[in-house]
Amino acid sequence: MSLSCSDRFTDLLCCEDSDEVLSGESPEFSSELDSPAESCIEESSIAGFIEDERNFVPGFDYLARFQSQSLDASAREQSVAWILKVQAFYNFQPLTAYLSVNYLDRFLYSRRLPQTSGWPLQLLSVACLSLAAKMEEPLVPSLLDLQVEGAKYIFEPKTIRRMELLVLTVLDWRLRSVTPFSFIGFFACKLDPTGTFFGFLISRATDIILSNIKEASFLEYWPSSIAAAAILCAANEIPNLSLVNPEHAESWCDGLSKEESTKDLTAATGNNQG
Repeated sequence: MSLSCSDRFTDLLCCEDSDEVLSGESPEFSSELDSPAESCIEESSIAGFIEDERNFVPGFDYLARFQSQSLDASAREQSVAWILKVQAFYNFQPLTAYLSVNYLDRFLYSRRLPQTSGWPLQLLSVACLSLAAKMEEPLVPSLLDLQVEGAKYIFEPKTIRRMELLVLTVLDWRLRSVTPFSFIGFFACKLDPTGTFFGFLISRATDIILSNIKEASFLEYWPSSIAAAAILCAANEIPNLSLVNPEHAESWCDGLSKEESTKDLTAATGNNQG
């Protein structure tokens, strides 16, 4: 069933001409971590990421809205599950999926939908995934082809484009977000300076991060703490590194020691590994 903008929900969508949309230009940078050397040279940037990460997460009371049921946690979980299915279907980069969810959460914190579940949330999910794919993927499916893997509603491209513009406006066009993937390569190098287990640490930490983003409780933590916890959990699977504990992470970079939740997050992440 195809849905277009209805009179009841015109406040949800932008009024700009639908032709004024993002181009599908290739991203200016790659999120892939090809080698330990490429990740370890970023030490001067990590402090900046720590400082900026607060600007790319929902406000501190966002989780409380799910706990009070003013936002629907199960509907969010279903939306994130759909995003992950599409990411797997098209073999998108993990960062694409994470950014999609980040855009969705930041939008929901700043703007109320007409209803907390149903087609408005799915339209938002499609728009966020489309924007993230345009940021990170060299080849982006058409807006119709993007709506696969059990999408309950099929939206017209012009409707999705207008929703994209609304998302961009609400996020103040700040799409190049600081995420856990900004940190995991650096943290893997700190944990394993020889690079012997670098590939495994990155791969496993990525799996751990994606397996946890459906949980609303995950929203309590900042990207640097999520990255540190994921790397520590991955290290626990390697005999040579299994004695590393959360306190070690405090020495990896300035600012991380202020995140008192790292230890609790490490335990929670370990319990939810996929």
